[in-house]
Amino acid sequence: MSKHTLSVLVENKPGVLARITALFSRRGFNIDSLAVGTTEHPDISRITIVVNVIEDLPLEQVTKQLNKLVNVLKIVELESSSAIHRELVLIKVRADNETRSQITEIVQLFRAKTVDVSPEAVTVEATGSADKLEALLRMLEPFGIKELVQSGTIAIGRGARSITDRSLRALDRSA
Repeated sequence: MSKHTLSVLVENKPGVLARITALFSRRGFNIDSLAVGTTEHPDISRITIVVNVIEDLPLEQVTKQLNKLVNVLKIVELESSSAIHRELVLIKVRADNETRSQITEIVQLFRAKTVDVSPEAVTVEATGSADKLEALLRMLEPFGIKELVQSGTIAIGRGARSITDRSLRALDRSA
């Protein structure tokens, strides 16, 4: 199995996400991570999809079919060497007067933030690669994780080039 990250620029219209995820589902692909948000242009959204691909199910077939969808403007596969991948996690950890300082040290070590403190818990916000966040979770597990919420992966290509440059011009021509 190989993991692939796709950055898909789409028109910011209702139903686009449903059509894209349905296409993956019909083809037998399981989406590991999905993140959606508007770009620097309010009429364009970026969908970041992380999918594990089995050798006998080529990802190329799905990307060709994605390109045929009316609202899809551009698809780029972001290789780990040429892109920055990040996730966000919020972790609620059991804490008392004795353990709070230990938890705070771990949070600082991982350059995370304490965003809420109560007598029984500390809530931590952390961003980074999946490996970094897994390491943070391993360090906090002995204290007791009460609750966890994690975003999907977001990714952007390194360097000055932007995938929205040409796509915005194409959208302007079709209007």
